[in-house]
Amino acid sequence: MQQPLALLLIVAGAVLLLIGILVWTGGLGWFGNLPGDVRVEGERTRVFVPITSMILLSVVLSLIFWVARRLL
Repeated sequence: MQQPLALLLIVAGAVLLLIGILVWTGGLGWFGNLPGDVRVEGERTRVFVPITSMILLSVVLSLIFWVARRLL
């Protein structure tokens, strides 16, 4: 029972490490700047609503979890 949990933690750590490297090197500079991401800047306020980026992230994560469920 503990072996699958350990494998899950190792994979999650590797994924977080990869995302961290991409953010650090600028590989995810496009994320948040997609068409459909709303930016409103006023004199004293800024509002940023990443609609398209969050939809893309949701689709990618749904596919990853679907494939993981099918394999396990």
